[in-house]
Amino acid sequence: MSRYIEKAKELRSDPALHCNCAQAVILPFAEEAGISEETARKLASNFGGGMKMASICGTVTGAAMVLGLFGMDDPRTLNQFYKMMKDNHEGHLDCASLLRINREKGGEKKAHCDAMIYESIGNVETILREKGLLQ
Repeated sequence: MSRYIEKAKELRSDPALHCNCAQAVILPFAEEAGISEETARKLASNFGGGMKMASICGTVTGAAMVLGLFGMDDPRTLNQFYKMMKDNHEGHLDCASLLRINREKGGEKKAHCDAMIYESIGNVETILREKGLLQ
């Protein structure tokens, strides 16, 4: 398991530390991306829960922020990430649909969101490694 996913697991397992899905994706990369954890936490604070309105999944927006922090602002790179996520989630990237599908399958919300966080981090790692930005 990667150190980024391990960090996200720590963040999500500490009940005293509320960490939304977008924050859980960006925080593990913060130091390496050149920002403080405090800045990363603030930056992503309004993106959890699909921008707090069940829109685009916070794990997706958190991943987009990470890619941007590493200079990956080419639309093809972002579309690569989107495709990776859509391929595993019936073409959906919005929080409301992802949670609905999970609920219909009998899934628990926190477990689903945690899995989305780890998947997003893994996909970001893949892209950054392909670009030579992570070792």
